[in-house]
Amino acid sequence: MKRFKPQSLKKPTVAIILAAGRSTRMITDKPKVLHEVSGRPMLAFVIDACRNVGIENLYIVVGYGKDQVIEEFKDVPNITWVYQAEQKGTGHAVLCCREHLDDFDGNCVVLCGDGPLVRTETLKELIDKHNQEHSYATLATAILEDPTGYGRIIRDAYGNLQGIVEQSDCSPRQRAIKEVNPSYYCFDMQTLFWALDQIKPDNVKKEYYLTDALHIIIQSGKKAIAITAVPPEDVLSINSRHQLAQVSKVMQTRVQQELMSKGVTIVDPSNTWVDARAQIGKDTIIHPFTYIHGNVKIGKNCSIGPFAYLRDGTVLDNDVVLGVFIEVKNSHFGTGTRARHHSYIGDAHIGKDVNIGAGTIFANYDGKEIHNSKVGDKTFVGSGSILIAPITVEPNAHISPGSVVDSNGFKSLNDNHIENTEKAQSDE
Repeated sequence: MKRFKPQSLKKPTVAIILAAGRSTRMITDKPKVLHEVSGRPMLAFVIDACRNVGIENLYIVVGYGKDQVIEEFKDVPNITWVYQAEQKGTGHAVLCCREHLDDFDGNCVVLCGDGPLVRTETLKELIDKHNQEHSYATLATAILEDPTGYGRIIRDAYGNLQGIVEQSDCSPRQRAIKEVNPSYYCFDMQTLFWALDQIKPDNVKKEYYLTDALHIIIQSGKKAIAITAVPPEDVLSINSRHQLAQVSKVMQTRVQQELMSKGVTIVDPSNTWVDARAQIGKDTIIHPFTYIHGNVKIGKNCSIGPFAYLRDGTVLDNDVVLGVFIEVKNSHFGTGTRARHHSYIGDAHIGKDVNIGAGTIFANYDGKEIHNSKVGDKTFVGSGSILIAPITVEPNAHISPGSVVDSNGFKSLNDNHIENTEKAQSDE
């Protein structure tokens, strides 16, 4: 996704991210915002969008499963966690932040933690327009062919913002409105607190809506505006497993489009899955039915797949070839190394110009612990070999096909020895 340099905001700006919901429709014990989209918790994308537009200080409202959410993001700086013990609506969630922001004189962006499709570009436009217009409240809206489920934007005959009506409170005429509220807000912080203090839960759900604060601001004569800045595909939020799948598909398209724009060839995007955290160099080719998950780094001029599975911690230097039915986990491959067929390589450091023959297995787990392997430069590993970790194979070794090799160089299936090295060395 495109990143902007942090801008100089005219007023100090913070963000409040609403992440307290459970989502009973997802039938889950996990906090909703921790469900993954393209390999990352959905909340991570919202945090990134705020940071990319220059907002440093985030106030994240948590409720159900708060300890799990906090643990997931414990290493992310400048987050203040705010606990909402009872979910009484979006307005109530913002009020929970008051003890931290009661004296804050600046702007506040309010977003939902279950909206991972939010773009940096959209937030930048929202904040810029808010500052340019000297508005007290600004929201970014979208036009949907099917607006079912979303709050409708109410404007007067001149196009001025009059308010928002939630789906459950809409009249038949209001339900026909196609401009909706995807919950991207920018407020003057003190004006928002003033308006929230006046809310009464006179709605079907008896909740304190943030949209009611907007109505109060408008009725007071303070300037409030709405800009149509959210692309329709970005409006999707997640309240069910079906919506999770829809959003994941949209995000996966974004991830792959960004990679292709940087010179990566993805032969069949619809039959390829790439984690949002993956880094891939130009002129690398990703063949169909490849699955790349986690923090994976792939260099330039590599060829991956088809039917390859690259797991978290994998690093490939330039000009590496991983072929059909290869699984790699937490391993580093040096430049020019090949593993073309039906192999598993786990927790290994493979040198440069190494050939790993078909059906090779790195046996890294002994039933209790995971062990590491090291294979030196220009080593030949014959087909059907098993390397039992922990093990170090020195450079220029030749392991005969069908060998089972441990730290003592023992071969149970082949009496030939490892050539060009005295023996495999244990790296313990």
